[in-house]
Amino acid sequence: MIRPLFLAIAWVVTVPIGTAQTPDPVAAQSKGQPGAPITIYEMSDFQCPYCRAFTLETMPLLEREYILTGKARLVYVNLLLESVHKNTTIAAEVAMCAASQGRFWRMHDLLFQNQDHWAGLAAPRPYLLTLADSAGVNRAALTRCLASPTTAALVREDGERARRSGAQSTPTFYIEGGLLEGAAPITAFRAVLDSIYQSKTRGRAP
Repeated sequence: MIRPLFLAIAWVVTVPIGTAQTPDPVAAQSKGQPGAPITIYEMSDFQCPYCRAFTLETMPLLEREYILTGKARLVYVNLLLESVHKNTTIAAEVAMCAASQGRFWRMHDLLFQNQDHWAGLAAPRPYLLTLADSAGVNRAALTRCLASPTTAALVREDGERARRSGAQSTPTFYIEGGLLEGAAPITAFRAVLDSIYQSKTRGRAP
């Protein structure tokens, strides 16, 4: 079930820090410096309207304040809610194939920006292939990738990692052993990330 409201500072430690099985998707699905002090795992579904809200409203601020400044790294993890989102699987597979060509984030942005156009289609593949063209993805390579069982397996593995971290709905953010649930505003992220960053960098030379 999608939870539309974030929990007021909903950063809840659900598993002991240091023993959690953290999601570990491919580098193409990450944004920011690999050595950043904080890693944010975003468990998301391309057809989820609340994931879209986060992407369009909060993510630009998160990127400007934490990712581009080197404080945090963001990793996207597929967590498909297939029972309520009939087109989410093909969207995720297109995104994964775009990732294999280094175009994940462009495809990610186009999928969310155009969600209203493809989410309700009975046959979304032609429209999604057009979006992939706009993202600069090679059509022939994309078609081969979509036909490969490896692609579907990668999406399933993402979901398994996400669920092991404790995520049950989208979007959910795994941050240093805790979960921030829902399309939280930037203020909720600041409260969590600033506290973690200060604790990790306390005592370092300026």
